[in-house]
Amino acid sequence: MSAENSERPGKSVDELRRIYGDAASQFDRAEPLDRLFLGRSRRRLFSRASGRVLDVACGTGANFPYLPAGVSVVGVDLSPEMLERARRRVDELGIDADLREADAQALPFGDDSFDTVVSSLSTCTFPDPVAALEEMARTCKPGGQILLLEHGRSRVEPLARLQDRFAPRHFEQMGCRWNQTPEQVVTEAGLRVDGVSHRYLGVLTELIATSE
Repeated sequence: MSAENSERPGKSVDELRRIYGDAASQFDRAEPLDRLFLGRSRRRLFSRASGRVLDVACGTGANFPYLPAGVSVVGVDLSPEMLERARRRVDELGIDADLREADAQALPFGDDSFDTVVSSLSTCTFPDPVAALEEMARTCKPGGQILLLEHGRSRVEPLARLQDRFAPRHFEQMGCRWNQTPEQVVTEAGLRVDGVSHRYLGVLTELIATSE
């Protein structure tokens, strides 16, 4: 399975809700590793957020500690189990956050509702990532930023081939297309890429986008 294949596999919304509900406790236990390997990237990217912020597929709230003080946060996720843990994190951090169960591909908000939209490690799992990104653009105000932290196919070919080899197994387990190309998906959604940085041999992508 190549990341450049236009026929992207995708789990159903119900399948993803079950998979990530079952995995919620694992994400909690992995928080120290997340801080170690992704903390700097989350801080670099999400410290740019301002105003009313929408965190799409917020999971256990891993992005929340890296948002600037004073922003108002709305977080959405498919999984009630993930949201339960995100609420605990909100209470621990003492931040202003409204958490809701929702599908990223049909966000329950009006046009131009948010100053900033953020999401991390998510477009790889959306059944239709282009539709989800279009929803992010729809709900983001003109001139607002869409900040994405994504993983994808390495820029180092031996590692990329290894990702390709194990991608089908990982997809079956987690519904994650870990060898996609984030910039390609963002461009397909009609967003303009204003800034991009690659980390960890190109496996991790920090991306700043706006709607065209």
